[in-house]
Amino acid sequence: MEPRPGIGGEEERAGPLPSRILMTTDCVGGIWDYALTLAGELGRRGMEVELAVIGKPAGDQIAHASTIPGLTLHARDYRLEWMPEAAADVFLSGQWLMELEHELKPDLVHVNGYAHAALPFRVPVLAVGHSCVRSWFADVKGGDAPEEYDTYGEAAARGLASADMVVTPTFAMMAALERHYGPVRRGRVVPNGRDPDAFTPGAKEDLVLSAGRAWDEAKNILTLDAVAPSLCWPVAVAGEWRHPGGAERRPGNVACLGRVPASEMWGWYAKAGIFCLPARYEPFGLAILEAALSGCALVLGDIPSLRELWKGAACFVRPDDRDGLKRSLNALIADPARRADMGAQARIRAKRYSAAAMAEGYLAAYAELLAEPRRQILAA
Repeated sequence: MEPRPGIGGEEERAGPLPSRILMTTDCVGGIWDYALTLAGELGRRGMEVELAVIGKPAGDQIAHASTIPGLTLHARDYRLEWMPEAAADVFLSGQWLMELEHELKPDLVHVNGYAHAALPFRVPVLAVGHSCVRSWFADVKGGDAPEEYDTYGEAAARGLASADMVVTPTFAMMAALERHYGPVRRGRVVPNGRDPDAFTPGAKEDLVLSAGRAWDEAKNILTLDAVAPSLCWPVAVAGEWRHPGGAERRPGNVACLGRVPASEMWGWYAKAGIFCLPARYEPFGLAILEAALSGCALVLGDIPSLRELWKGAACFVRPDDRDGLKRSLNALIADPARRADMGAQARIRAKRYSAAAMAEGYLAAYAELLAEPRRQILAA
């Protein structure tokens, strides 16, 4: 079945809406911001979100979550399913989620991942594919994931087959899931979203900004680091350079800001003249969206997902083309009029990807699931 775009109004809803949702998340990257944004939109519509956090959220993350209406936080510090040797933790976190479902009695379970979508929940299950290990290795390393990820891949395939619906933020990501795990029975594409009013362009400064986990080769921040000495502007990078497993990949030619709280990150976006992410793999990219809403000119990796989202509103460079990246950035730096025009075009495009539009897409998906009984996939 071909995935259907998920942005729609109330007229597209096929059934009732949930009053309580059990949603999973982690606190490592963009999924946390996505989950809190969606939970906030649902809360403003009178729904309760029980957010099950797998991992250990930081103090500022907990404080942010406490401000969201209708959101209750539950957290357990387990390994995430994509981490090495995570099978035991995935099993234990699954048991915890089943206990939460029994205790909280949600109308629907929203899994931001794969393995837990195969659990025998009593209510409909929606699985969201934000990224995956197999497509990461294909795009970043140019080959198959190592054997040590076979257990992960098998669990992901079971989860995708078990979920009542699969959602991805782009058609490119849906195609990747079907390429690596088989056809999706019922799919929707719902772009991620942010509140346009939360981001305002400021007085732009001579600054190239990037944001992402420097330890993740998919973000390709080390390529930006390599060309930074040849640029006419300074470069700043927000994001962790320490892998959760302990390894470090700290850039040496840029200002490393580390993990920046959301309230401070808005200021960096507002003043940056250019936002650059020469990604090799990026199924959506919330940092790109936030930068675009802040009026930054965008220089992005030339990959299908980012072309899908930003064609006509960004400059694209092949992720392995260091000379091309240097030329593109210096050309924009030298042309204030073009830079201002690209920033304006990026902001216009970004307003399509609003938090409200994302919420409407998920509400349509939830209603479709609640219009029919839970599929008994795991029947004995």
